[in-house]
Amino acid sequence: MKRTYVRSMDGWWRRDPFFLHYMAREATAVFVVIYAAILLVTLARLAQGEASFGRWIAMLRSPASIVVHSVLFAAFLYHTWTWFRIMPKTMPPIVVADRRLAPWQITALGLAASGAASAALLAAVVALAT
Repeated sequence: MKRTYVRSMDGWWRRDPFFLHYMAREATAVFVVIYAAILLVTLARLAQGEASFGRWIAMLRSPASIVVHSVLFAAFLYHTWTWFRIMPKTMPPIVVADRRLAPWQITALGLAASGAASAALLAAVVALAT
């Protein structure tokens, strides 16, 4: 009687750099969920009143919270970079002046648009806060 071959699936994603980057990109989604939860708690505290919101903001100013937010920010930067890096592979070709844009140009334009939108949002928030 022949035994069937069963290939081990343990650590399959660690054997290929492509899959290693893929899994790292997917893992950053956990950090996005964590930050979304923080934002939802902030809104809930704001709805509960000034005292509750003030305590929450004081907690967010703690050193531990600043470390957590620094890690979240680094994960967001990586997530953003990888998101725009795969953009040329997921969209139809872009032709400008009868020339197809190179993948790095599409990535650069996406990052520039994201940076411009973030700067505009920051400017709006600062303007509303003053």
